[in-house]
Amino acid sequence: MMESRPYASRECRDAYRAVRDTLDVVSGKWKLVILAVLLEEKQRFKELSRKIGISPRILSKELQELELNKLVTRTVCDTRPVTVEYAATEHAQTLGDVIHAMHQWGQLHHATIVGQPRPKTSELERALEK
Repeated sequence: MMESRPYASRECRDAYRAVRDTLDVVSGKWKLVILAVLLEEKQRFKELSRKIGISPRILSKELQELELNKLVTRTVCDTRPVTVEYAATEHAQTLGDVIHAMHQWGQLHHATIVGQPRPKTSELERALEK
């Protein structure tokens, strides 16, 4: 008698595909960090780079990908010199619970591995707690 494989069901395959799709959009070291900051408030490019400690070249690449996926908007300001602001879209707001859950899990994981809570040190961590 052949045993049923529940993980091979259509529902499971669809769930795995949805998780893969999500990871394709937000995976990497920086995307969710960038979104966490932008969900708090719009940022100028240089401010964003300094705030999260990412090189301008990498930040530019990550922002382009986030913009393609309709998670951030780019606004060129009419200033001298020209400045560019980035903001999270309404679509990005739907990731708020995911980012918050990852923050909570990261705190729990750190406490489990190190044996004590992670010290709060950054502006980003304070923003994630809200």
